[in-house]
Amino acid sequence: MGDVFVTRMSKFLPNEPVSNDDIELYLGMVDGKPSRARTKILGNNKITSRYYAIDKEGKSTHSNAQLAAKAIEGLLDETVKKEDIGLLTCGTMSPEQLLPSHTAMVHGELGCKPIEIASISSSCAAGFQAMKYAYLSVKNGDINNAVACASEKVSTWLRGEKFNQEAEKLRELDVNPMIAFEKDFMRWMLSDGAGAALLQNSPNKDGISLRVDFIDIKSYANELPSCMYSGALRSPDGRLTGWPEFQPEQWGDNSIFSFKQDTRLLGVKIVPMGGLMMKEVFEKHNLTVEGLTWYLPHLSSEYFRERIAEEQEKIGLLVPAEKWFTNLTRVGNVGSVSPYLMLEELFNSGRLKKGDTLLLMIPESARFTYIYAHFTVV
Repeated sequence: MGDVFVTRMSKFLPNEPVSNDDIELYLGMVDGKPSRARTKILGNNKITSRYYAIDKEGKSTHSNAQLAAKAIEGLLDETVKKEDIGLLTCGTMSPEQLLPSHTAMVHGELGCKPIEIASISSSCAAGFQAMKYAYLSVKNGDINNAVACASEKVSTWLRGEKFNQEAEKLRELDVNPMIAFEKDFMRWMLSDGAGAALLQNSPNKDGISLRVDFIDIKSYANELPSCMYSGALRSPDGRLTGWPEFQPEQWGDNSIFSFKQDTRLLGVKIVPMGGLMMKEVFEKHNLTVEGLTWYLPHLSSEYFRERIAEEQEKIGLLVPAEKWFTNLTRVGNVGSVSPYLMLEELFNSGRLKKGDTLLLMIPESARFTYIYAHFTVV
């Protein structure tokens, strides 16, 4: 089997960047009141701007599929047209329908010829799970090129009115109509966008390409309960009960479809489990910290930067700060898109030189899936 190369990368971030002070102008308020958790959460994640595919009235400017199509179109020109795409793989945690698949909707939006498609439904790992499908398909010779994409349209999920039914229910029960921190937390973390990569069986003749050395994926769901979830309620023992088990009125009363995060479990487990896999990956592939030129960790929050470094020091694999590349604070936490946004920015920055090596790390808190991907600039 031959080598596979990322030859082009593109992104699409909708509309103008939104500052911290303007978030509630777009997302609105729950029960007409400003969030009490907002300042603390933004202080920890240190995100200063993000992008939403909605206007201040909450009306959509783009669908999830349209965001993806825009990013993919950024890969194309006269030498690579949409008719040339051999495979389309997409990942998202925010599909806008249960069926058809998200990638089918992207394919329809893109309007290219009939092709093979694959959809990945996950959280932060979804985009690179889609890339691995594309990578293996090109590597085994099935096709000579593939497009891998990640996109998120979470802003409509985060709008204040989506929680008002729950707030009203709490008021009827004579309880403080303040939604739980696990739900409010996500409103100040997530935002919209899309990223795409073209993978081919030969590198660019001019300019750089990234040879895909490996994309290793591991789930620890056999050991750990769900930590970030949507479309379900969680019992104290960590078990999820999915939305079909509830009556329709309960969906709104409990904001079942909102994104929810167990921040206590996240804080205890997300970094150590990532360190465990990092050690395994370095041993498996005979990697050294000295041999890395760039380290691209997907940070959901700047809160984790120091904690990741501490864990690396513990396991004897501390990557020096000058090798780290992130852009969370400027583009926001875009879920499965964030790894693409880091890689795209560095790829198109002019900073990469032939022979450079890149290690990308993706922790997914949904039920603890991790990805380590290694690239060499050629």
